[in-house]
Amino acid sequence: MRILVTGTAGFIGNHVALNLLARGDQVVGVDNLTPYYDVTLKEARLARIADQDGFAEARIDIADREAVAALFAEFRPDAVINLAAQAGVRYSLTNPHAYADTNLIGFLNILEGCRAVDAKHLVYASSSSVYGTNTQMPFSIHDGVDHPISLYGATKRANELMAHTYSHLFGLPTTGLRFFTVYGPWGRPDMALFLFTQAILEGRPIDVFNEGRMRRDFTYIDDIADGVVRLLDRVPGPDADAGGDDPDPGSSATAPFRVYNIGNSQPVELMRYIEVLEECLGRTATKNLLPMQPGDVAATWADVDDLMRDAGYRPATPVEVGVARFVEWYMDYYGAAS
Repeated sequence: MRILVTGTAGFIGNHVALNLLARGDQVVGVDNLTPYYDVTLKEARLARIADQDGFAEARIDIADREAVAALFAEFRPDAVINLAAQAGVRYSLTNPHAYADTNLIGFLNILEGCRAVDAKHLVYASSSSVYGTNTQMPFSIHDGVDHPISLYGATKRANELMAHTYSHLFGLPTTGLRFFTVYGPWGRPDMALFLFTQAILEGRPIDVFNEGRMRRDFTYIDDIADGVVRLLDRVPGPDADAGGDDPDPGSSATAPFRVYNIGNSQPVELMRYIEVLEECLGRTATKNLLPMQPGDVAATWADVDDLMRDAGYRPATPVEVGVARFVEWYMDYYGAAS
């Protein structure tokens, strides 16, 4: 297939593009290398796929309406995977317009591009942040998600609503993926594992929010990339069971629309996560215990039963293995001494 993948210089997008190229798909990778974090790392990710057969790069901003429309008209993709986004809960507190530009305007441009070329399927990144104030565990796609507590989460919920509109009005099959704390080699420097590793190796204290009383559904990048590709191949249709007086938020009776959680479904205590990292580094962290940050939640836990049933998704990487692989990559990439 001809597949347009946005965010190919990013963490998840880069791994997904590699998987698609490995199975013989043609990929046009879209990224504008925003300086939200180290652009050198983004360039290094792109270097992993730049010379592979079947890959072409388009260095554009998805918020640029004309550039996106021209790319769709030229490439005419069979399917689209939209992983470009302004990520991060904390950054949204100080830079809200970046989220509107990429996550709202940019996503609208992707939807319009899919509509123009009659794309067979749009798979896009949502987030576990849409669950906001939900407290029932595990988080289920069949529960309402109308009370996000960060602007980032609100933009991701908006993406789901926008996607349903295009699925209903124009018959565009869309699948949204609510990612749960993705980690692993080539990860984002603003994520906890990256920050903890850097601080421990430099002999600095690590900031541990909510005094460490956090649980996260840490999900290894290879499991995530596998799930994304599996769902790309599963084009949704209207769900007759989603109607009635209590419609299912995870699907639609009137549109080819689905939303899935994609996580490990095995929440881990933050202190255990840090302990595993300490074991891998052979060092003990000095912990700076802090209160909960605004917009953050104490726990996440993904119910992935629907994804397992529909796509054969089986997350298989425990944190002990995943953290060790990250540390091995970090030491190699940065030439760090243990």
